[in-house]
Amino acid sequence: MRKISEEKLAAERQRLGRMREYEQKYASCPAICGIDEAGRGPLAGPVVAGAVILPADCEILYLNDSKKLSEKRREELFLEIQEKAVAWSIGVASVDEIDRVNILQATYEAMRKAVGGLAVTPGLLLNDAVLIPGVETRQVKIIKGDAKSVSIAAASILAKVSRDHMMEEYGRLYPDYGFAKHKGYGTAAHIAALKKFGPCPIHRKSFIGKFVQPGPEEGACGGTG
Repeated sequence: MRKISEEKLAAERQRLGRMREYEQKYASCPAICGIDEAGRGPLAGPVVAGAVILPADCEILYLNDSKKLSEKRREELFLEIQEKAVAWSIGVASVDEIDRVNILQATYEAMRKAVGGLAVTPGLLLNDAVLIPGVETRQVKIIKGDAKSVSIAAASILAKVSRDHMMEEYGRLYPDYGFAKHKGYGTAAHIAALKKFGPCPIHRKSFIGKFVQPGPEEGACGGTG
């Protein structure tokens, strides 16, 4: 981690202190777990959820909504969160699940998988903007929670970086689409490639109808890798 001046360090610790308010509010609950997702909006690839339980006295500088961080910072925090967390887990809902049950239900399923994969049973879930059906653990929904809670911010980073890594691998498998660059989001370059080559196996059929119709063969793809 790069060196930081005393003044900036004090300001950063003050910001993190404000983000700990939810954890402090529910301090009587053992093992507070933050939950967030990445990948609800793209035209391709899975939706990924992160679940993180941090120690009560844990300090991870620069924790924030993953969308507000540079890729380099996210990668650094990704490793630090895994190192310092009491427990963490990733849940994935596939493209097939998204197309079968819709993106919201698939997101809930990814979150349930993430919670179920924790090595420590959480006493409270702090969720970014949703309540997860089918989970018995007490839940609190926090609007824009990834910018307000350190636990949700940590989950946001784990979900985002994990999904980015998956999309980079898909970029090697299907090189015509540029997945490593846009991560499956509907950029102009992605839409142009989709129209030129047609959908590949990781495109969400339920998302791409306005751009292209799937071919007669399931999984037809222009990728050569």
